[in-house]
Amino acid sequence: MRAEVISIGDELTSGQRLDTNSQWLSQQLGDLGIRVLYHTTVADDLDANVQVFRNAILRADVVVATGGLGPTADDLTRQALAQATDRELQLDADSLAHIENLFRRRMRAMPPANQVQAYFPQGSQPIPNQEGTAPGIYLRIPRPDKPDAHCFALPGVPGEMRVLWRESVRPTLQKEMGLLGKRIRHRVIHTFGAGESEVERMLPGLITRGRVPQVGITASKATISLRITAMAGSEQDCEALIAPTAEMIYEKLGNLIFGEGEIELEQVLLHRLGDRNETLYVQEAQTAGLVSHWFARTSAGAFLGASIRVSPAAERLENGPAVARPIADLISQAVEDARRLQSEQATDWALVIGWLGSAPHGVDEPAGPPRFPVAACWHGQCHSTSFAYNGHPDLLLIRAAKQAVNWLRLLIEDVSERE
Repeated sequence: MRAEVISIGDELTSGQRLDTNSQWLSQQLGDLGIRVLYHTTVADDLDANVQVFRNAILRADVVVATGGLGPTADDLTRQALAQATDRELQLDADSLAHIENLFRRRMRAMPPANQVQAYFPQGSQPIPNQEGTAPGIYLRIPRPDKPDAHCFALPGVPGEMRVLWRESVRPTLQKEMGLLGKRIRHRVIHTFGAGESEVERMLPGLITRGRVPQVGITASKATISLRITAMAGSEQDCEALIAPTAEMIYEKLGNLIFGEGEIELEQVLLHRLGDRNETLYVQEAQTAGLVSHWFARTSAGAFLGASIRVSPAAERLENGPAVARPIADLISQAVEDARRLQSEQATDWALVIGWLGSAPHGVDEPAGPPRFPVAACWHGQCHSTSFAYNGHPDLLLIRAAKQAVNWLRLLIEDVSERE
């Protein structure tokens, strides 16, 4: 089945408010195995709403709209849905009684305008809303030469919308799709150190539409995640379907994989240190304290603390601009700092992330992107490397911080394997 999610409201098309409903609904539809092909955002304009619903009904098997079910003049969803399907609006007595009772419980008189919330397109079913005055709408729409379209209109208030989804929309879709009694399970595997296209290249044929189990790939803040989805009669059957694919991913990607589920890269590192009963102290420059923030937020006992350097290490030529030091010099300085910090802070591990330095290049070779040094010392043993500081500006800092954390993760794993 294919789906379209419609968000309605001037506040969305004007950019005054972020549309989080569409994101959440798409995730929920995906969990049911329903592929969302379209997101449509439309202003509070009746003609535009009618056309949006007509288009959606023609091209999607499931249509879920949010917003426009209030009592004011710019709440046009019920009227637009009625016009789009050539139906009349009819009063539903039970819905009106619910709205009136809600006002009585709040010890308020119901404004006459709220009566419009009890009107529904002919042939539709009200979706009760115990959280507010706006019932949802479910309309099953016959289509020539196609299966019926299932159209749901839900309140725009996220809390109300989510309750109606869980209590009514999801069970309805499960019944219509024959999913009642079936289980859908997901397993999400996280990687770092290779781009999205490179990871896909390493898994030929795995990320193909229609494959069972299905594997999706997403990139978020420089982390590449693989989501395996299986549908079966029991959780055990789902796991049995997922396991061979997960094993294949682990075999192909190896130490690019750092964890599964909701875990973050920094949590994996600190948990590993906790297992070893070891501690970590961090000194940061180029990453501006982001790594230390992640570690402190994780609230793991392995993290002792951090120091942040706020001015770059650069040499100023006489009467000239500041010139970045060679990266080799900065690597040496980072190693010295790490060795000193390990002793001063009485920590098992000291991690130092330095400032940008100039990359080495030959006479006829253009300079590459600037690099920043990373060094770590563990009981007198010191290791170092450097990473290029390039990529999309929005991800520069996050990628650099994850590069340092991931490097230390792999270093700790290597030490553990050699012990």
